[in-house]
Amino acid sequence: MVQMMMPGVGRCCYHGKLQVYQIIRVVVLFGWIVFPGFAQGNQASDTQVSEKPASEKAKPPERFKFTFELRSRLEGRTGVTFGRDPDQENPLFRTRVGFEWRPTDWIKVSATGQDARAPFYGTPAPATVRDTMDLHEGYIELFGSRKLGFGAEFGRYQLSYGEGRLIGVPQWGNIARTYDMGRVFYRWPQLRLEFVFTSIVKIRPDDFNKPVLGDRVWGTYNAFPKAIRGGVVEAYVLRHDQNVPGGFAGPGSLGINTFGGRAAGPLPAGFRYSVESAGQTGHVGTKTHRAGAWFSNISRTVQLGLPLDLAVEYKYASGSDDPRGPRSGTFDQLYPASHDKFGHADLFGWRNIHNIRSLDTLHLTKSLLLNFMYNSIWLDSPADSLYNGQGRAIVRSATGKDGRHVSEEVDVFGVFRHGPFQMGMGFAQLFPGEYLKRVTPGVGTRYYYMFQSWTH
Repeated sequence: MVQMMMPGVGRCCYHGKLQVYQIIRVVVLFGWIVFPGFAQGNQASDTQVSEKPASEKAKPPERFKFTFELRSRLEGRTGVTFGRDPDQENPLFRTRVGFEWRPTDWIKVSATGQDARAPFYGTPAPATVRDTMDLHEGYIELFGSRKLGFGAEFGRYQLSYGEGRLIGVPQWGNIARTYDMGRVFYRWPQLRLEFVFTSIVKIRPDDFNKPVLGDRVWGTYNAFPKAIRGGVVEAYVLRHDQNVPGGFAGPGSLGINTFGGRAAGPLPAGFRYSVESAGQTGHVGTKTHRAGAWFSNISRTVQLGLPLDLAVEYKYASGSDDPRGPRSGTFDQLYPASHDKFGHADLFGWRNIHNIRSLDTLHLTKSLLLNFMYNSIWLDSPADSLYNGQGRAIVRSATGKDGRHVSEEVDVFGVFRHGPFQMGMGFAQLFPGEYLKRVTPGVGTRYYYMFQSWTH
């Protein structure tokens, strides 16, 4: 007997497609990809931070400026829910228009509107991919540019901490997450002390988006920039509260405390490392909650005629040994930016999981990168569910005796950047392991896409 649960994503089924329609769609997408690139040019990817030259850093900030983003992506999936659901093929479009105003050196006012569309779903697309023009960001920043002293931010904001494993903004999605939040911080040379209160913004495609106050995270997230030479140390204590109106299913409410830290820095011989560990206490409904998670990464750049970045990492998050028992052991991943952290197909989350991942990036030119990724996934507890990137259960073995190895995935993707223009394409193939073959139809997932974006 197998228990199956729907993943929290929209899906679309295309039947009886016309060849003429296919040709028109490809021509339209080709225009979106090519024409913005003729006159424009280099935007960093969603997961990379680009450093400005020192001469630019020395310039005072502009008093008033506009921002603009235009992005389109054609993507397709086969083997959806491992063969349970119809294949998908979706063109996605996103437009953002915003401004920043600095009336003085110590205050910034920023607002951004976002319009996201999935026009060929056939039925109204879900809130995971569609949001007619709405307020994406709108916040006030106080003393944000100062290196020392007090600072604060209030409003709707794309909040991200560390490498985004617990709180981040998944920019790859057509609807990037934002938070209604307030945070205050004080900066010393050796310490940034910060207190934050945040609630995720619920997407309402045809109405004004609003926060889900019954689903919130608050606490402290602190950085020690000089604890490691050339690196960083961070420590946090976060409380996640969720009631029934906020989305909690079951009697009572959720109240989870997360204690953790992260460190990243250089090693001898040109290596770099990053580690993060978190433990949790609290309750899930009427159950006592005790859980934990771990991340570790080591990387190095080598010269093989061309620069090649090599990285390998291991991730773990605990699961519940007995989901029907009086104790919860499934790690709460909070609000992660989980794109490609468990494979480029974005099928899994940081709950009840062991993951080995390698990523090799070849710098063909300064503007063109080619990436090769491999992931292997196991369950921590075979009695617990397999979870998706949103933290929702996908499938669970009724007996808990259907094995632990979930899958292997191979990914190839390339990105070209020139000025504010970026384009790329990629392919992912998931091979089901023993667990998926036993508890699902066992069909391997295939994901492919091509995209373009222009940001100013």
